[in-house]
Amino acid sequence: MKGIILAGGLGTRLYPTTQVVNKHLLPIYNKPMIYYPLSTLMLMDIKEILIICNREDLEIYRNLFWDGSKLGITISYIIQEKPKGLAEGLTLAKDFVKGDEVCLILGDNIFFGHALPDLLTQTRQELEKDGGAIVFAYWVNDPEKYGVIVLDEKENVLSLKEKPKYPKSNWAITGLYFYDSKAGGIAQNIRPSNRGELEITSVNKAYLKRGKLKVKLLGRGFAWFDAGTHDNFLEVSDFIATIERKTGLLIGCIEEIAYRKRWMNKDQLMKLAHPLKKTSYGTYLLKIAEGKER
Repeated sequence: MKGIILAGGLGTRLYPTTQVVNKHLLPIYNKPMIYYPLSTLMLMDIKEILIICNREDLEIYRNLFWDGSKLGITISYIIQEKPKGLAEGLTLAKDFVKGDEVCLILGDNIFFGHALPDLLTQTRQELEKDGGAIVFAYWVNDPEKYGVIVLDEKENVLSLKEKPKYPKSNWAITGLYFYDSKAGGIAQNIRPSNRGELEITSVNKAYLKRGKLKVKLLGRGFAWFDAGTHDNFLEVSDFIATIERKTGLLIGCIEEIAYRKRWMNKDQLMKLAHPLKKTSYGTYLLKIAEGKER
């Protein structure tokens, strides 16, 4: 399975800040926003990752991650000239995917939960075995702001609706999607919505029509944030800060994940940590390398 991070777009909901800086590069507490979706992919052992970004941000991402080899992974890049909707990411990534299964994650979506790595890994294995598509849903108080999914008593998917005026459910579809190799072809054949966008909901509806769409519900043991507005941005930053200060453990620390998975050795981690030794982030990495953190 390969991973795709959608990190383009204009970030208009965060203007005026994002008039000069792509929102996925803004800090969520102590690290760039894009670290969090990248860490989500890494947690499920996805090592081939594509970042879809704006032309003007390409060199910034390359300076930040280069080709991913320092983390023991491979990172590629594709430019999105003009945002046309989330589903466009699947068509832009067609040559990258090359018939494999794919996990697509939005660059401003942040997930947290003790059981998250196991759930992600199980979902990947299920998708690779059975094919189709799997989405994640989270109970929200304002479902009209999201894509909404309606389920029966056995948690089978009945319907999907993008930002409904009168939601029939409080289950919002998160920005994390698992697809089989047919997703690119499906995305190529959908038409723009009334909003003029190639909706990812249209792709999911195509799988639903085929009887191949499943959902995983993120219950009370999980947290999900869409950091696309000023209030949500502040909310998730406060959440991350609280957890990290209480536990002394970092969330979304891509170097730690790579080290724990043995994609890099102690010397490589020390080399990455040394330039950051005057920061709390660098100090944390040094403690990891020295075995002083669990």
